[in-house]
Amino acid sequence: MATIKPFKCIRPRQDVADRVAALPYDVYNRSEAKVEVAREPLSFLKIDRAETQFDDSVDTYDSRVYDKARELLDGMIEDGIYEQDADVAYYVYEQTMDGRAQTGIVACSSVDDYLNQVIKKHENTREDKEIDRINHVDRCNAQTGPIFLAYRSNAVINEVVNRYKKTTPVYDFTSVDGIKHVVWKIADTADTTAVEEAFSAIDSIYIADGHHRAASAVKVGLKRRDENPGYMGDEEFNSFLSVLFPHDELMIMDYNRTVKDLNGLSKEEFIEKLKEHFNIIDVTAKEVKPEKKGQFTMYLDNEWYVCEINDELKAITDPVASLDVSLLQDYLLAPVLGIGDPRTDKRIDFIGGIRGLSELKKRADSDMKVSFAMYPTSIEELFDVADAGMLMPPKSTWFEPKLRSGLFIHRLS
Repeated sequence: MATIKPFKCIRPRQDVADRVAALPYDVYNRSEAKVEVAREPLSFLKIDRAETQFDDSVDTYDSRVYDKARELLDGMIEDGIYEQDADVAYYVYEQTMDGRAQTGIVACSSVDDYLNQVIKKHENTREDKEIDRINHVDRCNAQTGPIFLAYRSNAVINEVVNRYKKTTPVYDFTSVDGIKHVVWKIADTADTTAVEEAFSAIDSIYIADGHHRAASAVKVGLKRRDENPGYMGDEEFNSFLSVLFPHDELMIMDYNRTVKDLNGLSKEEFIEKLKEHFNIIDVTAKEVKPEKKGQFTMYLDNEWYVCEINDELKAITDPVASLDVSLLQDYLLAPVLGIGDPRTDKRIDFIGGIRGLSELKKRADSDMKVSFAMYPTSIEELFDVADAGMLMPPKSTWFEPKLRSGLFIHRLS
């Protein structure tokens, strides 16, 4: 059963919260991060990506970068930009994008729940990416970027959340990208107890986004346990910062593909090979999105093709093999276009659905050749894969809006 605890939060003053809150560190490359930090000097990105404080001769992963992150965080606390809550609390965090809202609980999740697979993952992680965040969290002695978790909607939690959403928020602002952020604090003992007990009755929590941050946070916790062999289990390093959302409020966007060439095939040869497992049901010059599971659209040489899996592929029931992204990979990208390992092959690129179909067309008309627009993976499919102890192919899900870093900080000691 899940252990989801309230905590003593370090958070920005109300008057500067909109300036401090930042998109996740991995949304930016180094040059983009420098531009953003120059635009907003209070942005938490300067701590998440402290290499922005050095010239480019200093490596992104240099030890001095993590020392600078700690120095900047301590400085913002000392300067009163951040304040320490005196009481333990949960927070209700609502984000609204294009008129659609999702509301989660900000809390601390259990390292042991991750290790025991109460908190379930659906992606592999890369060690090099983990090491960066391990160093950042350990050196800062704080978790600053929350893990995006999902759970099956719960009536008790919903009641508490909806009641607090009728009260005065502690934050209410719209970020420069147009996302509205509203936060309420749950500190009443009866309500925090009700939420904690409701989570304790939930047997599975799922990582929606932030697999590397989660793995890194857990490894820092294990490191601290090694350093403190007499630990009792209630120390702050035994948990990690999370925002937990009910499944019925989440929307997964499409994660699309574009490929450099047709692997030596002519257009006509490629189309014939595509027809072995996929039915072409329409061809048009207009941009068109897939409308249902088992369908994708393809842009090639100024035309859009609406394609569907054939009856053979519809019979596949394996939780991973039946995913649309798996079917495209296993029956077209690998055998026809020669994309054997999409994690490492330089001939394929991935484009989040937030960029729209126009980006797929633009890429295929410039540096690539053919683009594929996918029907979004569903949250139920994500749960099914995780429940089976399996892993999704890379770039299967794209969640929007992104959680902000720097709004909530969890100190490890």
